[in-house]
This record gives sequence, structure tokens and C-alpha cells, in this order.
Amino acid sequence: MKNGQKVLTVALTGLAPAVWGSTYLVTTELLPPDRPLLATTMRALPGGLVLLALGRKLPVGIWWWRALVLGVLNIGAFNFLLFVAAYRLPGGIAAMVMSAQPVFVVVLAALFLGERIRPVHALACAMGVGGVVLLVFRGTASLDTTGLLAAAGGALCMASGITLTKRWGRPEGVGLLAFTGWQLTAGGLVLLPFWLSLEDLPGGLTGSNVIGFAYLITLGAILSYIAWFRGIERLPAVAVSFLALGSPVVATLLGYLVKDQTLSALQIVGMVVIFLAVVLGQPRPPGPKSEGTPSAPPRTTVARVPDRSALTQERGG
Repeated sequence: MKNGQKVLTVALTGLAPAVWGSTYLVTTELLPPDRPLLATTMRALPGGLVLLALGRKLPVGIWWWRALVLGVLNIGAFNFLLFVAAYRLPGGIAAMVMSAQPVFVVVLAALFLGERIRPVHALACAMGVGGVVLLVFRGTASLDTTGLLAAAGGALCMASGITLTKRWGRPEGVGLLAFTGWQLTAGGLVLLPFWLSLEDLPGGLTGSNVIGFAYLITLGAILSYIAWFRGIERLPAVAVSFLALGSPVVATLLGYLVKDQTLSALQIVGMVVIFLAVVLGQPRPPGPKSEGTPSAPPRTTVARVPDRSALTQERGG
């Protein structure tokens, strides 16, 4: 992949977590209140069914259970644990714990994908966690054990989903639309019983609710997950994992721009540190070739011309 194409792929993949960073604002401002599982299920399941209809391809053989595993890790379990952590951990601690996700990917990619653990990755992980701490931490807060476990579990789910998606790839003859639809549908079906058992059905939907759900289904699911899985195919797993750190940055900026929340100097520093961590986590372009000793030219066979004086001597004169 050429450098220009790689930069474009990184940018398109980074749009997915940027869109996901807007989910909190959309949920609180446009959707029925206190129904996070409804929001998550409605984002995943309808979008998955739309992509299945467009892709016109169902899993075959081993891909039935692989699609289920990927759908649970990337969408169903991840989103469920994320909302549990967000409700039980005040002060941005959930985002801090979730920012450890690249650390998990670095280890898992080394174990299952053969990607080398480089010192720059360790530095980028430390910078990513530190940047999120500066961005979201708001003093002391109660540490709920269930919330902490949910946040750690969500980070591990996302890391495992990235790693397995990269390891298994996409089956031959299956387009990206169908592949994304498998996972969204599987994740939505896993969430469906939790939503129906833990939350009440809304009494009615307003115009704002409809706009909010349309946003989550189109941008928040269909387009963003297509870009995300496309990026996992084309980039190293570790590079993709660092792009997810863009979510809390976008959420913070939207809170400042739309909800008149404050933005401190430490938060700005945190954003810069996160940006540098994301840059460090991306694959390095190949260095220029050494201009030292030039390579030897290819050896060619040259016909030997007989020495005229030697021929003359042989002929006696």
C-alpha cells in the first residue's frame, strides 16, 4: 500500500471512532431517556438487517459461529459492558479503563498475529492512557467493582474483536457489506433479550427520537462499522486499536461545542498527547534505501576476441 493510500485508509478508519464519540450526545439529546440498551440494540440490529439485504450473502459452515463470536465481541458484549461501566463509574473512569484497550491489542497481536511488540508501541500505550486521564478525569470518584470489571471487559472485548477479525479475515467471495451485516445482526440479536428484559418499551416516539435512531443506524452503525472493518483488513491490528482513542476526544469536543461544557488547559494537553499516541501507533513508512556502496551490475558474458599477434605467430609469420 502506497503512503498516500495508507494515510487515506487511516483517516477513513478513524472516522468510525469519531462518529462513536458522538453517540453519548445523540443518546442524551435525541433518544428516549434511560434506555441505553434500546439505543444499542436499535443501532445494531436494523443496520445489520439492512446490510444483509444489500449483501445477499449468509454465512456458510464455520462462518456461522465465527460471525456470532465477532458480533458478540465487536458489538453486542462490547456495547453492553460499555453502558454498564458508564452508568456505574462516574468521573470518566470508564473511559480511562477503556483506554487500556490498545495494550490488550499489542499483546494479543503478538500472540496470535505475529506482530512484533515494539518500544514505540509501549510508549504510545502509555501516552494514550495518560492523555485520556488528562482529558476525562475529574478528581476522586467512587470505584464500583462491577463498573470497573465491566469497563475492563469492554476493553478486552474490543481488543479481542479487532484481533480475531484480523486473524480470520473475510471469507472469499463475501463483500464488506455482508460481512459487516453478519456482525451487526449477531450483536443486535444478542442484545435483544437484555433490552426486552431490563428496560421498558417507550410509550411513543417523537420526531427527535426518530432523527436520533436514524443517525445511530446509518452513521453510527452501517457506515462507521464498514469503515472500521475495512481498516482492520488493511492496517495492522495495533494501528487500528490506537484510532479508537479518538472517541473520548470527539465526545469532549462535542460537549464543549454543543452543551457549553468547559474545556481546560489540561484537557487540551490530553488531546494533544492522544493525537501523538495515535500517530506513534501507526505503521512507519519504509526508510529510504542506503546510498552507500552501489549494487554490482548484473554479470554478462562477453565473447573473447582472439589476439591477432598470437594468430600471426602460429601461422609462422
